[in-house]
Amino acid sequence: MFTNETIAFIGAGSMAEAMIAGLLKNEIVAPKQIIVTNKSNTKRRNELEEKYGVIVTDELSSVVAQASILILAIKPKDVTSVTPKLRGNLSEEQVVLSVMAGISTRFLEEELQSEVPVIRVRPNTSSMIGESATAIAGGKYVAMPHIILAKKLLAAIGHVFVIAEDEMDVFTGVAGSGPAYFYKLIEHLQKAGCDGGLNPALAKEIAVQTIVGAAKMLAETKTEPATLRKNITSPNGTTEAGLKALEAAGGCTAIEAAVKGAAHRSKELRTQFETVTVR
Repeated sequence: MFTNETIAFIGAGSMAEAMIAGLLKNEIVAPKQIIVTNKSNTKRRNELEEKYGVIVTDELSSVVAQASILILAIKPKDVTSVTPKLRGNLSEEQVVLSVMAGISTRFLEEELQSEVPVIRVRPNTSSMIGESATAIAGGKYVAMPHIILAKKLLAAIGHVFVIAEDEMDVFTGVAGSGPAYFYKLIEHLQKAGCDGGLNPALAKEIAVQTIVGAAKMLAETKTEPATLRKNITSPNGTTEAGLKALEAAGGCTAIEAAVKGAAHRSKELRTQFETVTVR
């Protein structure tokens, strides 16, 4: 457990809440070690205070002054409205973690105009239950102790992968947006089950357990997915028929297209913000 650190979230959206929930569930910090602020949504701050017992405020300056770890959980479009308020108020003893998709460490370093360590973080919303796939990439002023700190902190919400920053866009496509692909898959498995006569609740339960079981097979056996697929695909059997129908409908290429589409958008966001001149 982190006993001396104060973690401040700038932004109070779904990702911030998922991370807060994971940190508290795993007892990495106490509720009073977390401070949350956002632009103007008092109702949202109060919801988080009541639900998690964290400290909330609308005073950004006080948040920055108290935080040893500052987590930027705002929308990418809002970054240049927040960074001027941080500029000149950060010290090299603090660590900034950014969960903003498409915003590079270099851009943030230039915006902040200081040598504060900046670590780019890409979790997903499975952090709510401690099962996130989270990538981290350090900026220019990040040393190994900062990476170790980030890994220890973020391990509370799932598995942490240290990657090169130029790999972050494709990671976003696979893992950052990945849960949504699976939720969409469950929706369609449930619908197909209902179309075949199953009760909606039962169809959902069956679909969810099927996905959970398949994921555990991959994780625990360490077997390649292609091998597992072939093991259950008998010639002229039901699985082969289903896979052929999936491929004929474009389902296989659609999965790759989803990842590439999300990764492309991440690159677009980075390009958009990196062309902005620091004021």
